[in-house]
Amino acid sequence: MSAEEMAAPSAQQPQFMTSGGSRTYPNESLIENIEVDQIVVPDLLWIILLASFAALIIQSLAANLGVVTGKHLAEHCRQEYPKIPNFILWILAEIAIVACDIPEVIGTAFALDMLFGVPLWIGVLITGLSTMVLLLLQQYGVRKLEILIAFLVFTIAGCFLAELKYAKPNSSEVLRGLFIPQLKGSGATKLAISLLGAMVMPHNLFLHSALVLSRKIPRSVNGIKEACRFYLIESGLALMVAFLINISVISVSGAVCNSPNLNSDDLQSCQNLDLNEASFLLKHVLGSWSSKLFAIALLASGQSSTITGTYAGQYVMQGFLDLRLKPWIRNFLTRCLAIVPSLIVAIIGGSTGAGNLIIIASMILSFELPFALIPLLKFTSSKTKMGSYANTVAVSTTTWIIGSLIMGINVYYLADKLVSSLRHSHLNIVGTVFCGLLGFLAMLIYLAGIGYLVIRKNKEGSHLIALTASESRDMANSVGDASVYTLPREDIVDMQLPQRRTSDDLD
Repeated sequence: MSAEEMAAPSAQQPQFMTSGGSRTYPNESLIENIEVDQIVVPDLLWIILLASFAALIIQSLAANLGVVTGKHLAEHCRQEYPKIPNFILWILAEIAIVACDIPEVIGTAFALDMLFGVPLWIGVLITGLSTMVLLLLQQYGVRKLEILIAFLVFTIAGCFLAELKYAKPNSSEVLRGLFIPQLKGSGATKLAISLLGAMVMPHNLFLHSALVLSRKIPRSVNGIKEACRFYLIESGLALMVAFLINISVISVSGAVCNSPNLNSDDLQSCQNLDLNEASFLLKHVLGSWSSKLFAIALLASGQSSTITGTYAGQYVMQGFLDLRLKPWIRNFLTRCLAIVPSLIVAIIGGSTGAGNLIIIASMILSFELPFALIPLLKFTSSKTKMGSYANTVAVSTTTWIIGSLIMGINVYYLADKLVSSLRHSHLNIVGTVFCGLLGFLAMLIYLAGIGYLVIRKNKEGSHLIALTASESRDMANSVGDASVYTLPREDIVDMQLPQRRTSDDLD
C-alpha cells in the first residue's frame, strides 16, 4: 500500500498507493486522485523500504523492552509520567487504535460487497457483527484460526507474485524507486505520511512489547539476548513478507493499468482503483475467480488485524489505567468508534470517500507515532531501565534519526498545508488571520508535546528480570535444571481473546 511501465510522471496519470506495516495485505486504495500534479508509484517505493526498515528496528526495541524489564510500554508510561501526560498518552493511543480499525472496517465492507453484492454502507454495519462471530470462533483455538487466515493471505500474495510474470515491470525503475528518495507531485507528502502511518503503526509498539510477556522468557543473560534475537528474526520475516507483497501489488497495478491492451471496463477500473475494483488485476492468474478469492483474502486480512487491534487495546487500557474489560466489550466499543465515521463517509461519499477516509486514518497514525515512539526510544536507551541491554550508541543514533525524519515530514506537511489553505481560502482578512492563529497554535501544541517527551529525563528505574551468570548457576543448581524461565504473565495471557488454552499456547 508503477503508474505506467515505470516511466516518468504525467499530469493525467492516476496516482497509486499501498499500505503495509504489520498487516499482511493492503487495506487501502491503490489509486487516489488527490491533486492535479500526480505521482508515479516508484517515486514512493523508497518510503515503503524505509518504513519497513524502521518498523523492524522499532518493533524489535518494543519486544526488547518487554523481555528485559517484564513490563510493556504502556505500563512503563504509567510508571514514568505524571497523571495528566499519562492520560493524554492513553487518549492518543486509543485514537490510534480506532484509526487503525477504520481501514479494517472499510476493507471488510468492500469484501462483503465483492462476495455478496452488499452495499458498502450495509457492509460497514455488518462488520460489527463479524467481530462478535470472530470472538466466538477464537475459543476453538486462536492458533488454528490464524493459520487459516495466514493461508488465505499467502494465497493471494502468491497470486500477485505470479501475476508479476504477466506484468513484467521494469526492474531498473523499481530499483531506482527503492533506493533514490524523491517526492514529486503536490500530493506526494500526503501519500508519504499515510504510508508511514500504515506501516509503522503506534499501537504496534504497545502490542509487541506486551505479546512477548505471554511466553516463557529465559532469565539468564544469554537467554535474554537469545530471546531478543529471536523476536528480531520473527519481526524481520513478517515484515519481509509484507514488503514483498507491497512491491508486488504496486508493480502489478502499475504495469496492468498502463497496458495498451486494456478493455474499456478495466480501463475504467484503473481510473478509480479502490479495493472494490482491484481484484481485476489478478484475472491473468485467477480468471473469473479473481474477485472472489481477492475478497476472501481481504476479509481474512481484516479479521486478522481485528485480533491484533483487540490485543493492543487491552494492553493499552491495562497499562495506562490499570483497567481491563472483557475482550468482546473492548472490541465492540473500539469497532463502534470506527464504524460511525466509516458509515457516514460510505453513505455520503461511497467507495471514493471510503478510500479517502483510509488515507486520513493512516495519516493520523503517522502524526501520533511520536507519542509512542519517543517514550520507547527513551526507555530502551536508559541504563536505569534496561541495564546492560540498553541501546548501543549506533542503535540509538539510528532510531533517533528515523524518528526525526518521521516527525520532520509530519511537521513539514502541517506547515505547508496550513500556509496553502490560508493562501487559497475565500475568507476575509480577519477570518484568515484567526484561522492562521488557530492553526499555528495547534502546531505549537503538537511540537510542545513532542518536545516534552524528548526533553524530560527518565526518573523511574526497572526491576530487570535477567539474572547474572552466578545467579543463573545457583538457581540452576537449586532446581536441577540449567534452563531457568520466568513463567508467562498470567494477567497478559488472560487479556488475550478467549480460547481453549493448551501448554503449547504458552510457549
